[in-house]
Amino acid sequence: MIDEKVKSIIKSAEEDMQLSVEFLGETLAHIRAGKANIKILDGVRVNSYGSMVPLSNVATITTPDARTIAIQPWDKKTIAVIEKAILCSDVGITPQNNGEIIRLAIPPLTEERRKQLVKQAKNEAEEVKVSVRNARREAIEKLKKEIKNGMPEDIEKDGEAEIQKIHDKFIKKLDELLVAKEKEIMTV
Repeated sequence: MIDEKVKSIIKSAEEDMQLSVEFLGETLAHIRAGKANIKILDGVRVNSYGSMVPLSNVATITTPDARTIAIQPWDKKTIAVIEKAILCSDVGITPQNNGEIIRLAIPPLTEERRKQLVKQAKNEAEEVKVSVRNARREAIEKLKKEIKNGMPEDIEKDGEAEIQKIHDKFIKKLDELLVAKEKEIMTV
């Protein structure tokens, strides 16, 4: 019974930490690194037949080369609407339209801009590390409360050690994600 309680606390903390790592992965994917990445268009919504839908619901989005994103609408009548949606979004790239395909040319980043993006990525990673640490702290607090409910201290200490191991594993994953993104951003 007691071991099950410890396992459930550890499992809950591990799930919270895993969600944090996944969140950082998504957040870093949206940081433009000078290469064509269709994820930068995830937030673009298009008015299609009276409802706002994601761009990927009305067009095929591809990256024909490292510096270009091609958007081919399924209905050619929506090309102007898609172009307007991209212009109004926070993508920051002016679309080029040839009547059939919309192209986004990804400009090369300046050294200063690369450093800003690395700083932004580090800030995002630090925020997520805080949430991982909070999950560890909350789990340890739950274990300490269980001592008051009759749990032996040695079982609580073992649980704390296990939570610390899991915490260290997830912090390492976060660091690896950040290093990979920094390398991607700084690669010219």
